[in-house]
Formats: sequence, C-alpha cells, structure tokens
Amino acid sequence: MIVKMLTSVARHGQVALVLGLLAGFLLKDLAAALKPWLPEMVAGLLFLTAFRIGAPRAFGGLKDGVSSLKSVLILQMLLPMLAVGLFWLLGLSATPLAVALVLMLAAPSVTGSPNITQLLGHAPEPAFRLLILGTALMPLTVIPVFLLSPDLGSLWHVLTASFRLTGTIALTVGLAFACRHWFARDLSERRARAVDGLTILALMVIVIGLMAALGPALYRAPFEVAQWLAVVLVANLGLQYLCFRWLLWRGAGNISVPTAVVAGNRNFALFLIALPASTTDPLLIFLGCYQVPMYLTAMVMRPIYARAAQPQN
Repeated sequence: MIVKMLTSVARHGQVALVLGLLAGFLLKDLAAALKPWLPEMVAGLLFLTAFRIGAPRAFGGLKDGVSSLKSVLILQMLLPMLAVGLFWLLGLSATPLAVALVLMLAAPSVTGSPNITQLLGHAPEPAFRLLILGTALMPLTVIPVFLLSPDLGSLWHVLTASFRLTGTIALTVGLAFACRHWFARDLSERRARAVDGLTILALMVIVIGLMAALGPALYRAPFEVAQWLAVVLVANLGLQYLCFRWLLWRGAGNISVPTAVVAGNRNFALFLIALPASTTDPLLIFLGCYQVPMYLTAMVMRPIYARAAQPQN
C-alpha cells in the first residue's frame, strides 16, 4: 500500500513540487515551524538520493572526473570572479543584488539537483557527482572569489562552514551507500520508484521551510518580492539555458542537462549560516524567491531540455 502510494507520488512529481511551493506561500505557521529543521531535512534528502543511486552507479562515471572538475571550476570559481569584476566596473559591488548573485554563483549544487535531473527524464549520476565534487572543492574555489570581493564577508567563516558541510555530506553519503549495499543491493524498479516518491515528498516539505521568510514578505513588501523574483528567474533559468546551449554546441549533450541544472540551482543557503546577519539579512527574500525557479525547473525547462535527446547538427 505504501509502496503503491509513493510510486504514484513519483509519477506526479512535477505537480507535487508546485504544490510544495504553494504550501510554502500559504502556510506561514508551518513554514516557520519547519525552518529550524532544514539542515536535518536536507541531510535526509541527500541520504535518499545517494541510496537511490548507489555506490556502483555513482562511482561508475569516475572516468568523467576531469570533465566534472572542469565544470566545477568554471561554475563555482570562474563565473563568480567574472561577476565580481563586472559589478566592480559598474560600481555595484556592495549592493545586495551583487552580493546575492556572486554568492549564488560561488555556491555548489543544491542537494536536490540529481532529483530535479531525474524528474526531467535524465540520468541523475552526473549531477550527483557535481554535487559531491563541488561541495568538496568549495573551500578552495571560494578563496579567490572572497579575496576579490571583501564586501561578501569573512572568508574564514565561509571556509569553516564549507568544511563542516563537506564532512556532513561525506558521512551522509557513506551511510546511504552502506545501507544500499547491506539492505537493498538489488533494488527493484518498483521499489526504486517508491524511493523516488519519498524523495519528492521530502522536497515538498523542505521547500515549505525554505519559504518561511518569503510568505510574510509577500504581504509586507510585494513590490520588493516581485523585483527579487524577477532577478532569480533570470539568474537561475537564464544560466541553465546558456549552460545547456553551450554544452550542446560543444557536443557534450550527454551531460548537458544535469550540468545545466546544477549551473542554475546552487546551495546559496550555505552562506546564510556562514556569514554575519548584517550581510545575509537583506538576502533572505532572495533565498525565498530562489526556490521558485528551482522547483519549477522540471516543468519550465522540460521543453528546452528535450533537445538533448534529439540528434544535433
């Protein structure tokens, strides 16, 4: 009965994510209650993702390690450094807009990127490898970005938080791989779909907590929310589109979708626990708005990403 219900959730994953977004907007008290549990919920989501993929499939693409490394360095170091330079030339380096976008670009993949990739009908393993590698390398990739832009805050706090995050991810993924090996080495397709359904439910609950700051702001300052929403839609979906087209042009269609999903969907929330409130408080609305394109990616970008399955000229 439970497996059947979770399988049904997996079949309607896109609708479920939209419902999660709406609940985050409307259920302000529930969002506030869930917010303190976000770290534990994100760790649980990562556990489910790693359990679903399993160690053999995750490590089966190690031959693509150089390609993944290049992607991480471009996405997490080169792009934010270019953004820092552009905002400095425009005289906007200290504005909340500049700080928000540079921090977004400097962050690794969100935990849910493999799940979003899977909802789009593509293999989640490349996105999973970018998530693990990008998080592990973050203590190195953020150094030049923060040195170039002192307006971002303390590098030491970010390094401490990123090392802590790396350790948490290593422990969670290792435990998930061990559980998969011990208890479900040969996961049937039906049970795998049930795990997908459970993952969708986890994503729904998490987004409600992430929207805790956005619901009240929508009633208090709707115009400000609309401005930030426009920014995140362009930044997230625009970056996905540009990355996808670039990889198709380069003939890398096999990794174009997972890499593009990671390009637009970053773990920006990491900086909220690493930097002082004076830096992050103006960005809370940005974080809430950022969930909208993230959770709509599987629906909005599907027609565009369908080109990855078509022969390229």
